[in-house]
Amino acid sequence: MRKRAAVLCGAAVVVAGTFTALPADASTSQASDTASAARLTWKNCGTADYPTLQCSSLKVPLDHDDPHGRQITLALSRVQHTAKKSQGPLLVNPGGPGGSGLSLAGFVASSLPKAVAAQYDVIGFDPRGVGQSKPALDCKPGYFNPVRPDSVPRTRALEKANLSRAKSFAAACGTKYASLLPYINTIQAVRDMDSIRAALGAKQTSYFGYSYGTYLGAVYAKLFPERVKRLVLDSIVDPTGVWYEDNIAQDYAFDARQKALMAWIAKYDSTYKLGTDPAKIEAKWYAMRAALAKKPAGGKVGASELEDTFIPGGYYNGYWPYLAEAFAAYVNDKNADPLVEAYDNFAAVDASGDNGYSIYTSVQCRDASWPRDWDQWRKDNWAVYDKAPFMAWNNAWYNAPCAFWPTHSKHPVSIANHKLPPVLLFQATDDAATPYEGGATVHQLLARSSFVVEQGGGNHGITLSGNACLDKYLADYLSNGTVPRSGGEVDAVCPKLPDPTPLAAAKTASGSTGGSELHGMLGFRG
Repeated sequence: MRKRAAVLCGAAVVVAGTFTALPADASTSQASDTASAARLTWKNCGTADYPTLQCSSLKVPLDHDDPHGRQITLALSRVQHTAKKSQGPLLVNPGGPGGSGLSLAGFVASSLPKAVAAQYDVIGFDPRGVGQSKPALDCKPGYFNPVRPDSVPRTRALEKANLSRAKSFAAACGTKYASLLPYINTIQAVRDMDSIRAALGAKQTSYFGYSYGTYLGAVYAKLFPERVKRLVLDSIVDPTGVWYEDNIAQDYAFDARQKALMAWIAKYDSTYKLGTDPAKIEAKWYAMRAALAKKPAGGKVGASELEDTFIPGGYYNGYWPYLAEAFAAYVNDKNADPLVEAYDNFAAVDASGDNGYSIYTSVQCRDASWPRDWDQWRKDNWAVYDKAPFMAWNNAWYNAPCAFWPTHSKHPVSIANHKLPPVLLFQATDDAATPYEGGATVHQLLARSSFVVEQGGGNHGITLSGNACLDKYLADYLSNGTVPRSGGEVDAVCPKLPDPTPLAAAKTASGSTGGSELHGMLGFRG
């Protein structure tokens, strides 16, 4: 998915009705257990930030139901345990679908308390088709190059132009990757995870996932409950809405976060001089959008690209000061340069973004049924737009290739589970990418889960981002398996971190460098 200041890959949308039956060998997975630890050869691939990082690769079947058929390669990373007694592997995933997880292993190992990280081999991986795994998909390079048609299809010509783009992307994927697309889905990726566990020589694995990574973890736990030691899910996908309904829920939540940004700008009128009334500031934003639709800034930031630039602010409020400065410069000073710079930093897509988007669509379009009648999309998205216009049509076109996808769709997995050890869930109440209801739903579906809520928080990915209250629960659980229990709908509540201040007051994107660093690698989208 697209690379903004982060790789922003979307987690999130229809339950067509029934849930999929699990693979017949899901509980035994004999093919996975034939792997041995000797199959993995680790080499140093340390960086300045993560000097102890090691890398390896693992061959897995393209189709796990045909273990001796075509093989593909997964790229793996590791930070080894240093404690005398190891708690085994901790697989980590940043979400997406389409997010690379190699550097996340280094981040998690360096961000956890040293005594906790020392107990685990923290394992990152690029899921099938992603990043350094091979083959890596890239259906249509440059698909998001500016300037795209205005996302809001107010004319038939605009709707036709956007539809033509979506159809062309789906067709390109089908032409280039016809033999791969049937096997790019969550269930095959989950079975890859069990192959990684087996190759590590571990009878059980722990798992820590963000965003779409929470769905990966929940499905893994459903297929292989006896192989789960500890399970941490942060910013949780609603598994009952994959994927069409979840995306519509995102539209409303992102509109609310955009309004929160407008209110924050109003609070700092002395800095931004855009007014003290959030509704009037929002009107100025939409006026800016209309102007850019006629004359793109720098020849690259049109109406759709403006939306791309501000959507990351819904994921992480550490971006707000930069977005506010660009907004104010355009409106007050007729200076578009900061807006172009913000687009380049937060929204511009490079090769990794093209790859991530190719996997995003391949997984989501294959995972669950999508409406194949465009009339339904038109009706549903205009209804959303009337109430929550900020991201409605941008998100619709982002997912529109699924209306024309060249493979049949599977049914989503019911993740309901009473066979697991205690599970730890984290959710911010105002998260836009994975709205709060998803966390509450998963808490009900996972019988022994504990639900920790960041009250008033709106960021996506909240642990290891500077909130000591949340991180204490995480460290205790990974260290000794203890979870908070209240007997209520929520087991523990932590206050949110303070909102950022304008750059003139504090030259930092947030109160936490950990938050900025984490959001530079999380996979998510809207």
